[in-house]
Amino acid sequence: MNETTGYKRVLLKISGEALLGELDYGIDPKVSSRIAREVAEVVDAGVQIGIVIGGGNIFRGKGLAASGIDRITGDHMGMLATVMNALGLQDALERAGVTTRVMSAISVREVCEDYIRRRAVRHLQKGRAVIFAAGTGNPFFTTDTAASLRAIEIGADLMIKATKVDGIYSADPVKDADATRYDHISYDEVIEQKLEVMDTNAIVLCRDQSMPIRIVNLSHAGELGRVIQGENVGTLVS
Repeated sequence: MNETTGYKRVLLKISGEALLGELDYGIDPKVSSRIAREVAEVVDAGVQIGIVIGGGNIFRGKGLAASGIDRITGDHMGMLATVMNALGLQDALERAGVTTRVMSAISVREVCEDYIRRRAVRHLQKGRAVIFAAGTGNPFFTTDTAASLRAIEIGADLMIKATKVDGIYSADPVKDADATRYDHISYDEVIEQKLEVMDTNAIVLCRDQSMPIRIVNLSHAGELGRVIQGENVGTLVS
């Protein structure tokens, strides 16, 4: 447990696009290595960490459906993309010295474990990082919703959502120079103002189970460590 903040266990949500780095497709090894080093520092601080990763750098089910592929088929392709990303991140984490397990919501036993909640918690208790792949295992549910679900299931103290901006703004800061960043905002305000930092299902699930969410920009070096040390970075949703 981190003595500063009292965090014993956290869930980190990373988008697939975050792994792109300067590439147009796939995983930038420099990015995965940097993320792995930051996760290693969290583990070294005695905090247990679970990770949910998206697949948008390879396939996104909703986008595939827009191109004419059956939505359910597209979502299954997206789930498999998250497994590929999870294996890539596992490799980076283990090279950084972090013992890691990948657990998938769909059975791919030749390359990773099936997701079983009690087994996942046991891995965490043993100091292993756990990457949760394949979303919820169901079509029509985003990896944001999967992250909220896994955070609740493993009893995380905090869910950390890594994005491309340093928190939640009143408007798109790229398009509106007058947009202001919130230090803290409620679940209901996020939903009512349609701020779209996460999908509504994910926000409602966290709200109903009182799971706090911190929105941060993981492209800022050391951001994850600052969250664990209790610094007021990004935006807290609670």
